[in-house]
Amino acid sequence: MMKFLNQILCVSLVLSISMSTLSFAQTCSNYKFSSNNVFDSCNDLPFLDSFLHYTYDSSTGSLHIAYRHTKLTSGKWVAWAVNPKSKGMVGAEAIVAYLQSDGTVRVYTSPIRSYQTSLLEGDLSFNVSGLSATYENNEMVVLASLKISLDLGNGGNINTVWQDGPMSGNSLLSHPTSGNNVRSMSTLNLVSGVSAAAGGGGVSSKLRKRNIHGILNGVSWGIMMPVGAIIARYLRVAKSADPAWFYIHVFCQASAYIIGVAGWATGLKLGGDSPGIQYGTHRAIGIALFSLATVQVFAIFLRPKPEHKHRLYWNIYHHTIGYTIIILGVVNVFKGLGILSPKKQWRNAYIGIIVALAIVASLLEAFTWYVVIKRRKLEESAKTAQHGTSNGARSQYA
Repeated sequence: MMKFLNQILCVSLVLSISMSTLSFAQTCSNYKFSSNNVFDSCNDLPFLDSFLHYTYDSSTGSLHIAYRHTKLTSGKWVAWAVNPKSKGMVGAEAIVAYLQSDGTVRVYTSPIRSYQTSLLEGDLSFNVSGLSATYENNEMVVLASLKISLDLGNGGNINTVWQDGPMSGNSLLSHPTSGNNVRSMSTLNLVSGVSAAAGGGGVSSKLRKRNIHGILNGVSWGIMMPVGAIIARYLRVAKSADPAWFYIHVFCQASAYIIGVAGWATGLKLGGDSPGIQYGTHRAIGIALFSLATVQVFAIFLRPKPEHKHRLYWNIYHHTIGYTIIILGVVNVFKGLGILSPKKQWRNAYIGIIVALAIVASLLEAFTWYVVIKRRKLEESAKTAQHGTSNGARSQYA
């Protein structure tokens, strides 16, 4: 059994680490515009099925762009923006487009001053001309020419953001605040034509922290804690495993706690770095997990001896808190997967691990009861035989 549990842990670590690897097929170089527009460069944007085609004229400071968003269902808006001052959404100068209920496409400019700002029409800090958009075959194409001042002292980089979101009639609703919708940022170098996904540093670092946060918490709360509980409940049945099962259980749960605290701290840092993005339920469960686990860890120092009159109450407390931690941990891992939005195969892999652990626990539960019942019958038979022998001895000498 221990070999099987170790294999599960190894597999889960490999799968979790692999979640940070993303692949994307290059397709923009083969695209031909129906309007016969031709651009010098193009980039396959890594998220939201989007592409950017552009030509930069350094002599005039004009950036001619075509932003394409494919696989777009009706009832969604799209936006592409330049952020002249920082990375991210706040301060971005956006171009917004959507298909109206009458079948026509509306396109306009919108400055974004805060997280609470709606995509209201307004002038940008730089001139925009030739603005148009088309929607055909589930693809929105936005064309525009931007008069921007390129900061050569910054290496010729500009910060870009792209986005999509739902609509209600002709009203734009807020975009999702999880998954690829919070990753859709890059730094575009107009001199070299290189696009660094997720900011090439600041945002990629944030994405890396999100993945580390997910890996640490998935392995600790979502896998190691249940494995530690299985060890404690079922290894103790074997008399030969006493007291080894206890030390293995303590080591497993203590390791899970340490890793989980590291993941929890990473989550707090991510929350502090993103004040406009909140995951209330996920955060609340995380705080509850940390609090309960901390109480559980320190309670080990108050553990009464087996023969103590208060040991029963301590056992009830310990088991209740322990199983609560496991349930909350698994629930929060799924909450986190929903936020990170990894490929479906990783969610399926975690579901497979949890199902495998549940099957193992069910089989061991049945076997444990079989052993316990059999052991009790043997003890009762031994007592009966001993009682009969004592009665026979008394009658012999009566």
